[in-house]
Amino acid sequence: MFFLFGFGTKRRDLGPGEVRTCPRCGNTSRFTRIRQFRQFSVFFVPVLRWKRRQLEVCGICGTAVPVGG
Repeated sequence: MFFLFGFGTKRRDLGPGEVRTCPRCGNTSRFTRIRQFRQFSVFFVPVLRWKRRQLEVCGICGTAVPVGG
């Protein structure tokens, strides 16, 4: 019997975020809003998702900052 499963972290792009100063690189840029979650799949079909959160990612260095709210 052949059983195919997997775990992974997925990111979904939600569009442009705010213009802010990055805490890591110090540059001011438009951040990109994403939704990140952990996922368990069976035969490439997502079965469970957990640790869902929204982040904004710096367009220059890629640092992720949690979105309040």
